Amino acid sequence: MTGRDLVAKPSDYESFPYIRRTPDFPAHELVSPGHRRSTYAADLSDEQADRVNRLLGGLVISFHDHPQLLPVDPSEFFPYLRSRREFTAFTELRSAGLTAVFDNLVGTFGASTTAGGKWDDVTTALGMRLADLAHRDDVLVVRRAQDILDAHRDGKLGFVLGTESASMIENEVDRLDMLYGFGVRQMGLVYADSNTLGSGQKEARDAGLTTFGRRAVERMNALGILIDVSHASDQTSLDAIEASSAPIAVTHAGARAVWPTPRMKSDDVLKALAERGGVLGLEAAPHTTLSAEHRTHTIESVMDHFTYAVELMGIEHVAFGPDAIYGDHVGLHQVINSHLGLARMLDSGDLQYERVSHVDGMENPTESFRNIAGWLVEHGYRDSDIQAVLGGNILRLVKQVWR
Repeated sequence: MTGRDLVAKPSDYESFPYIRRTPDFPAHELVSPGHRRSTYAADLSDEQADRVNRLLGGLVISFHDHPQLLPVDPSEFFPYLRSRREFTAFTELRSAGLTAVFDNLVGTFGASTTAGGKWDDVTTALGMRLADLAHRDDVLVVRRAQDILDAHRDGKLGFVLGTESASMIENEVDRLDMLYGFGVRQMGLVYADSNTLGSGQKEARDAGLTTFGRRAVERMNALGILIDVSHASDQTSLDAIEASSAPIAVTHAGARAVWPTPRMKSDDVLKALAERGGVLGLEAAPHTTLSAEHRTHTIESVMDHFTYAVELMGIEHVAFGPDAIYGDHVGLHQVINSHLGLARMLDSGDLQYERVSHVDGMENPTESFRNIAGWLVEHGYRDSDIQAVLGGNILRLVKQVWR
């Protein structure tokens, strides 16, 4: 495979069919959607492979992914965002077997400034995504639980619009109403840095949920927005679980008992989440869900977190939010970290691990769920349990939360 094979041609772009490449948006070289680096494959018999295909024909929901093509050169990430258009790999997502994907809008990371999380960034990213989705007949913007079932019935791909932080509302709780009106159905309270709602994972001192954060939780409950504490501190997470009248989520993280970094969730948080009916989505971004047994990050490392979480929480409270992308994820982390200073979240102390270029078996949204299903079949899980973690648990949760 040559360097040019890694680049998407203009004819490969499925998004924004109504605009022209050079006059209407910059000619960034984007990653080819069909590019693969992973070598993982479950050891399956023909009968087991058929079973995987059947399971992927059921309800499959990604709790957190970024299904857009990113620039080949990670240094172009922020200029690409400032072009205001992210190109979604629709065909690739459909080949993944997904019924719906929780799409957390990469553009919110800094289309106007490299700090990210600004009101203009979020509303612009939402508007652009909705304009793109409106020009396709094979997708559906998910606003209620029934929409996921309708997407599955009609063979469409559902997009759940979400954000990784609520920083953009600043101290204006009514902005939550506006975001709900724009179609947002899932929101993180905090992305690493503390904000007006609570403490993030970067903080050495954990102040928990603020008074304003409690108001925001109450309004999200009233509107029917799923609350996510993936990047919140431990105390903020526990406070939000306690304050919310509805179950909440950790859409993309892992277990700190398996790999001790602030990015992972403590047993106290995971148990409280399950006790209140919430769901954990297992993360697979590079160098996050490692384990002592698998210090080279692959699907095996991720599944160490899965088996631990199932034992701790019960299988009815576990799902997958791989947090995968189409592009150089490690390079992207380096660029984002240079602006947002996220290194502390991944600090594993004295534990050593091997640096990787990608997570073998879960590099991008296309391959993640097929490999997850294969791993679960290979390891003897029942169909009912596999169906639960592939999507059933998430559907049950949103039925309780969304209005």
